[in-house]
Amino acid sequence: MCQNRYCLPGVLLVGKMKAGRRFVKQSTKSILHQFSLIRSYMHFPEFLQKYWPVIAFGLWIAYKWWRTNKVISMLPELKKNGAILVDVRSSGEFANGSAPGTINIPLQELGNRFGEIPKNSPVVLCCASGTRSGMAKRLLKRNGYLNVHNIGTWKKLCAE
Repeated sequence: MCQNRYCLPGVLLVGKMKAGRRFVKQSTKSILHQFSLIRSYMHFPEFLQKYWPVIAFGLWIAYKWWRTNKVISMLPELKKNGAILVDVRSSGEFANGSAPGTINIPLQELGNRFGEIPKNSPVVLCCASGTRSGMAKRLLKRNGYLNVHNIGTWKKLCAE
């Protein structure tokens, strides 16, 4: 067994200095024993069963980040095609700050104000975090709007 504290037990033994160079030799133990460190931890199915909620949450966050960046990259083309920028936050939130060129239609009023949004032009939705605009996107898609995009927070419209 290796006595060096930086050496992994049963994996590699570090030899003594020989002519000013260090050399490494394979342990006399079997090659399968080198993987004993892996056997001491849980296997992948057990890991997945135990931590799937954390993994799912991480994947959801990664997807939201990827999707928002995709919409941001499409924004100049969408604006060129006459996109309607809709902020679905409350009137009070909108009054405290908003992106230039956005119209405010609070999520609670969206069902009654479909007439203000043309169905043939792209619609870019935003809110404070992306949650309400995600709900608004589903509502618009259910009501026949085909080109609807959720950019997430309204501050991402200001950066463009």
